[in-house]
Amino acid sequence: MPASPSIPAKRGEFYPLFIGAWLLCAVFYFLQYALRSAPGVMVPELTSAWNLSALGLSSLLGLYYYTYAGFSIIAGATLDRYGARYSIPAGIACLAIGAALFGLGSVGAAQAGRLLQGAGSAFAFVGAVYLAAHGFPARLLATAVGATQMFGMLGGAGGQFIVSPLIHGTISWQHFWLAAGAITLVLAVITFLATPREADRTRATRGTVGQMFAPYKIVLSNPQSYLCGLCAGLLFLPTTIGDMIWGVSMLQNGFGAGHADAVNRAAMVPLGWVFGAPLLGYVADRMGRRKPVLIVSAIAMLILAAAILYLPAGTMPVYLGGFLFGVVSGAAMIPYSIIKEVNPDTVKGSATGAMNFLVFTLSAVAAPVAGWVLQQRAGGAALNLLDFQQWGGWGLGGIAVAIVLAVFLKETGAAVQAPVLKVVPA
Repeated sequence: MPASPSIPAKRGEFYPLFIGAWLLCAVFYFLQYALRSAPGVMVPELTSAWNLSALGLSSLLGLYYYTYAGFSIIAGATLDRYGARYSIPAGIACLAIGAALFGLGSVGAAQAGRLLQGAGSAFAFVGAVYLAAHGFPARLLATAVGATQMFGMLGGAGGQFIVSPLIHGTISWQHFWLAAGAITLVLAVITFLATPREADRTRATRGTVGQMFAPYKIVLSNPQSYLCGLCAGLLFLPTTIGDMIWGVSMLQNGFGAGHADAVNRAAMVPLGWVFGAPLLGYVADRMGRRKPVLIVSAIAMLILAAAILYLPAGTMPVYLGGFLFGVVSGAAMIPYSIIKEVNPDTVKGSATGAMNFLVFTLSAVAAPVAGWVLQQRAGGAALNLLDFQQWGGWGLGGIAVAIVLAVFLKETGAAVQAPVLKVVPA
């Protein structure tokens, strides 16, 4: 085995071994997003199999976000303490087991599976950003973060328009989850073998288990960290809850689309992220400023979401609206760069872990609330367009609040030449 590289000391260089590991972790991120969004095309099958209401199904699927948020903290801490070689493959294996449990067909197994999926998936984006920060020069960080999200949202789109024809013509939904678990487990082994060791992750430098969470004292005592998390979390909700859980149902029951058409139209949102996340990250890097790109894109999100919900049918091409909304939604990744830049370099993993915790705690809370609101609106009847329009108004309000929060974020782009923080956790 070749000598293991240490953590890069210079932030202006490329490190190919870490970039290769980042690519594998991006594949992990692709798979976890595909499995996160796949239940959205199985709503009738899952409702029938488990005899669940809208609130019950939304709550079950939303279990993913509870462990995803909580384990984001653990993921960040373990990456900073142990490095990527052991932490990331463990997360992939946890996702694999969770997928297999979901495919067993019982409510109890599905609940346990969804919790494990969220726990394992927490290591995907946190791990990918950790590896990107060690493999790419600092001047390309926002671009690398955006490219990482590109992989994820490509998986989100695939979890809709690829999975739907599979489970409605080729294999059962249970067999899909069992096969996904097997494929993911293979990725765990490959990632373990390919990820480089980090020479300074020795037993002597790790400290105690309690000390592994010490970096969060720095991250969570910084008010800017909370602004980043809340801003990004509110910008994520229209996708994580609005599109990936209820998008297909809204297009079918609210807008009268057929199932196949509804799946393809819903998939346009994550597909738009595929282009928007790296593009807006590149623009932010190129300008050397984060806030203008974030604020302008969030305003565009607000306008497009209102147009999709309230304009008469046929006003906007059906596939274009969702795609453009996804493109500008990619700006939600910019606060991930900001939180790393407003905190010391020594807490890279923990900063991203704290960010994911804040972002997806909002999704964990919003998922059952969304199901409850829709259930109350319907009153036992089938959901209709007015139900979804009034429900969607809450999402518009969340985007508006995110715009206000973005105004108070610190500008950290290269154009302001912010000094690199040197604080070392106790």
